[in-house]
Amino acid sequence: MSRTSLTRFLIEEQHAKRINADLRQLVAVVARACTSISIAVSKGALGGVLGDAGTGNVQGEAQKKLDVISNEILLEANAWGGHLAACASEEMDHCQPVPSEYPLGDFLLLFDPLDGSSNIDVNVSVGTIFSVLRSPKGVDKPGDEHFLQPGTQQVAAGYCIYGPSTMLILTVGHGTHAFTLDRETGEFVLTQRGMQVPADTKEFAINMSNQRHWEAPMQGYVADLLAGKDGVRAKDFNMRWIASMVADVHRILTRGGIFIYPWDKKDPSKAGKLRLMYEANPMALLVEQAGGAATDGRERILDIAPTQLHQRVPVFLGSKNEVAEATRYHRDHDA
Repeated sequence: MSRTSLTRFLIEEQHAKRINADLRQLVAVVARACTSISIAVSKGALGGVLGDAGTGNVQGEAQKKLDVISNEILLEANAWGGHLAACASEEMDHCQPVPSEYPLGDFLLLFDPLDGSSNIDVNVSVGTIFSVLRSPKGVDKPGDEHFLQPGTQQVAAGYCIYGPSTMLILTVGHGTHAFTLDRETGEFVLTQRGMQVPADTKEFAINMSNQRHWEAPMQGYVADLLAGKDGVRAKDFNMRWIASMVADVHRILTRGGIFIYPWDKKDPSKAGKLRLMYEANPMALLVEQAGGAATDGRERILDIAPTQLHQRVPVFLGSKNEVAEATRYHRDHDA
């Protein structure tokens, strides 16, 4: 039985007129870059890539060596192909236009080069998240402002998870599909077409250590989950928390659940922990394309009009009915 490689899948999508040749090339280049990152991650201590880089990113967070390495791999891979106009990374203050000596493409690429990198030194799954937007027509040198498009404008999104196997989870707007890296051939192979998130769940993922900082509706929602079958929800819930968004969301795409990173008053100046453009939007598109839902507790994430390149938002995503229930607690509180 023949296998469907990522290359074949993308060509079929192009023939079906769901993507064009440039977007096909862009996704293929990102996948190759992720393969290189996977190799670097898998070497661990043997590759001298563990530990801090001694630098910080725009959010004031300490960068790991692999944060910097992954960022450079993605920038270099996408610089010269002619499919991009500019890149933006969670690890850079501002976007980076394609060098003038290379052809200018039609797309903008955003990425979190190594999500969950605080876990890398303890050998827990980490990943790369990416989002693709169209570059506005007539703009020769895109700036940060040209990336500020709502998530509904994404033409593709995905992530690579570097775990026991390396997997690419991808959407080009027509379902969410899983590809697994065959390490012997170096190609991604389609292993699940049309992933579906179950509408109901008994699992939630959240950092309970922040509970004292949560808003009242969040306190009430989680209290009802913990009350189990004797409470108003009338069923027992299990909690899972990996502290790597890619790994937590991958579990939800695979078997259902709700992932929550709410607003809290620990740092009231920040609307949330996660970045809208690099994490929330691409993950929201992937989950919605798999039949799930994603909100900030009040409104659909993909409808949020961004105002800053590194804007933060609360995130509630996963099984559709459970996300609706969590969102109802917040809306009822506001009413």
